[in-house]
Amino acid sequence: MPLAVAVGSASEFGHGEALKAALAEFISMLIFVFAGEGSGMAFNKLTDNASTTPAGLVAAALAHGFALFVAVSVGANISGGHVNPAVTFGAFIGGHITLVRSVLYWIAQLLGSVVACLLLKLSTGGLTTSAFSLSSGVSAWNAVVFEIVMTFGLVYTVYATAVDPKKGNIGIIAPIAIGFIVGANILAGGAFDGASMNPAVSFGPAVVSWSWDNHWVYWLGPLVGSAIAAIVYSLFFIAPSTHEQLPTAEF
Repeated sequence: MPLAVAVGSASEFGHGEALKAALAEFISMLIFVFAGEGSGMAFNKLTDNASTTPAGLVAAALAHGFALFVAVSVGANISGGHVNPAVTFGAFIGGHITLVRSVLYWIAQLLGSVVACLLLKLSTGGLTTSAFSLSSGVSAWNAVVFEIVMTFGLVYTVYATAVDPKKGNIGIIAPIAIGFIVGANILAGGAFDGASMNPAVSFGPAVVSWSWDNHWVYWLGPLVGSAIAAIVYSLFFIAPSTHEQLPTAEF
């Protein structure tokens, strides 16, 4: 049944399959953040800190879209390829993962982001891993709305292409569809609040640069957007049908 959330057993914390899945999330997140955050640092180095220009926004969208496609793909068969605490939260709300395993995923995802940013700082000779921030004229609550809407689109896409039991062959395109929606959302919201949609992606740079201004925005918005997407898709599109579908020949 949709929204049948499950707490799970404490024994999952030491279960081999759960730990393997958490490790897969750690590695996928490291791959994603290293490429995504690293692209911004590289663009700043090459263009004298012009990552906020239109060209920088396009570069960020492409780098994050491509990297997420790969990160989801390499983790899909092990952990489901969440690569995002908000996606994990949406899966939990829809009853597709237990709370215990969700906590394992969240820890792995946050650690993966922090390690990726530390590696970037080390390998670039100490360059700053910039924390997400709001643009001039954008209030914290403006940014929350942006994050809610963008994360809703992301998690709705995850449900439609990866979670829905009726997805059929469309599941093959789930990683690229997820990468595309993230890239498109960065083009839409990147100039306003950085377009995180992912608390772990915001957490790593904030820890390494120790910059926490408006950090709560990048948790509240994605988690609310994820929950709304999970509830809407579960109730309206995964809920058991109350009527018998007509034969295809009758359409």
